[in-house]
Amino acid sequence: MIHNIFFDLDRTLWDFEKNSEATLLQLFEQTKSVHQIPSFHKFHLTYKEINSSLWKKYGKGKISKDELRDTRFKNTFLKFGINNPELNEFFNEEYIRISPLQKQLFPNTKETLQSLKEEGYKMHVITNGFKEVQFTKLENCGLIDFFEVIVSSEEVGFNKPDIRIFNYAIEQAKAINDKSLMIGDDYEVDVIGAEKCGMKAVHFAPHLKVRNAAQEGRINDLIQLPEIIPFL
Repeated sequence: MIHNIFFDLDRTLWDFEKNSEATLLQLFEQTKSVHQIPSFHKFHLTYKEINSSLWKKYGKGKISKDELRDTRFKNTFLKFGINNPELNEFFNEEYIRISPLQKQLFPNTKETLQSLKEEGYKMHVITNGFKEVQFTKLENCGLIDFFEVIVSSEEVGFNKPDIRIFNYAIEQAKAINDKSLMIGDDYEVDVIGAEKCGMKAVHFAPHLKVRNAAQEGRINDLIQLPEIIPFL
């Protein structure tokens, strides 16, 4: 029987893609006279590719938090032949400030969390995101009161899927591994990582068709979660 439920945040509860795009569009339009890149679409695709590559390196411990933040916009603008340190710094600082204030959640996020809370489950967050930013997101979206323990890889020193971050979160929550459930969008990072430390896990895949959520261990809408937990 599941007693404790651990959630990933970005791309599971908080719609990272939509919130990030809204922030970037705001900054792109605000600085058009400086960078003169004609297409936001091309800028956005380039940034996503570079940012994704940097996050993978960060997740494997190959680069630092500061290096990730300092190079993602610099490398994006260089792809367009723009070398402007002031522009890089503006995008970096404003993105960090504005992005966490965006409020787009996945459908049925609050409804699902409220339902699980009423059923008596203890809920927590395990995130590879940066600590100060993740707390801002949770507070600004009205989610923080649903969770008892919030663990970020930055404070622990290990990124998911390292089992040490899962075990640390379980210890902080005073939970038991095989009576705990992890939900996240990244199969390798969230699902495999959790299962390796003895937790049960559900893959959140909003863009995939799911025929039988309980059998597949996969959901495409958070509202399905309370229905399948008894079968896990």
